[in-house]
Amino acid sequence: MLDDYFSILNGERPARHWVASRLSIDAPGLENMGEGELWEVHDEAMERFRLAWREGSQPPAPDGPSLLDLKSLLARRMLTACRMCERRCGVDRTRGERGYCGVGDVSRVASVFLHFGEEPELVPSHTIFFAGCTFRCVYCQNWDIAMDARGGSPADPALLAAGLREGMRQGSRNANFVGGNPDPNLHTIIDTILALGGDGKRLPMVWNSNMYTSLEAMRLLEGVMDVYLADFRYGNDECASRYSDVDDYFRVVSRNFLLAHQSGEIMLRQLLLPGHLQCCTARIMEWVAENMPGVYFNLMFQYRPEYRAALFPEIDRRPSGEEKREALQIAARLGIALS
Repeated sequence: MLDDYFSILNGERPARHWVASRLSIDAPGLENMGEGELWEVHDEAMERFRLAWREGSQPPAPDGPSLLDLKSLLARRMLTACRMCERRCGVDRTRGERGYCGVGDVSRVASVFLHFGEEPELVPSHTIFFAGCTFRCVYCQNWDIAMDARGGSPADPALLAAGLREGMRQGSRNANFVGGNPDPNLHTIIDTILALGGDGKRLPMVWNSNMYTSLEAMRLLEGVMDVYLADFRYGNDECASRYSDVDDYFRVVSRNFLLAHQSGEIMLRQLLLPGHLQCCTARIMEWVAENMPGVYFNLMFQYRPEYRAALFPEIDRRPSGEEKREALQIAARLGIALS
């Protein structure tokens, strides 16, 4: 479990983003290409990336643009008709338009620090919290960051990269991009990794997300992210709509988990909501047992009613001891080894 992650930390192989930064793009005039042409070049380069990753090869530095440069360009193009998450608002963020998340073309950083409260395999984790989110969870514990994309300070990829270097000197084991939610900030995240350059060769990248990510963004994340620290919150669309104001939740999120499972390593988080053992937790466990047996599974019992949870009496309490015990029993019955 997390074999790639520990291999990177131990210096046995480089991080995925470093390999992508070494794969040359043999297509002149990228800036003048249409987005469809760029995706064709990207997909061809990703075939070469997958081969290099499987073989453990370390390509020489390219003379021109790299696969990582191409991913940065595509992320920037996506800003003009935003579809970084599956809300697919289509707004032109480069012209000051704002979609559901409220994030502009310049990301805003709410805080950056070495996090000692994540899963033990990640600690200490150099965590970058972005303002704004693609969900509106009524029980959000980070509501001050998530609900106002105007908070924090403008993000400068060069400064964020310098911070990552300092974090490594202080013992950080990874770069952890979160929020809010990282999806609207994909362009900034890739540019930060580009600015980090070869200094990040042994630094795994962590996508800490609600996993309502668009297909296009998932394609860009492959070859960049090593670990998906990913929430699987709801076992059905009704609960997702009621508590997070999101449609078509289960199809999108389960699809993205399968994609992430193919392109990186997953640390799945499932937050037990009070009164949602059967409709959410049990259904998610059943899906995981069938589709991703053996995946890292963190069953979380730290729900507490925050933000607007008092307006929803059925979740205006902590999970009961009986709910916790039954959740553990379901996991054992399905063969899910909890981390």
